[in-house]
Amino acid sequence: MSYTAAVLTISDKGSRGERVDTSGPALVKMLEEAGYEVKYTTIIPDEREMIKDELIKCADELKIALILTTGGTGFSPRDITPEATLEVIEREVRGIPELMRAESCKITDKGCLSRAACGIRGRSLILNLPGSEKAAKENFAAVVSPLGHGMDMLYSAGSADCGEPAHEHHHHH
Repeated sequence: MSYTAAVLTISDKGSRGERVDTSGPALVKMLEEAGYEVKYTTIIPDEREMIKDELIKCADELKIALILTTGGTGFSPRDITPEATLEVIEREVRGIPELMRAESCKITDKGCLSRAACGIRGRSLILNLPGSEKAAKENFAAVVSPLGHGMDMLYSAGSADCGEPAHEHHHHH
């Protein structure tokens, strides 16, 4: 099954046009290659409320299945993407960033400095990726396969919303 996706580039400089965003387009390409339908992209500054507003819009209004962010996951005072993400998700998914960091650390020990978070809001999975194009691509490549299974689980479990009688549900775990 094909799922919709969005890519949010979070960068003060990018949003002001002072830096060309290469991470966002690179992730769009990877998503499309993985079979996702990219419905929405934007570049916003490192502002907590704006990040939250965009995430909520993508999840609640646009009903996008997989929402990727790139940028704002480091130690700089303006790096608040994980905090904004954790404020809007309903259920945290810790294993995905754990795998990303584990894979990053094989390339550079600085991989442990990524504060990327991940979680579920409704039927949307929100995943933070680093801001650098190289790191964003490496991190996404590390989790794209299990992500696909996660999306299938997120969407198969939703038959309860379809108004069927409850006794017809067959849960396969």
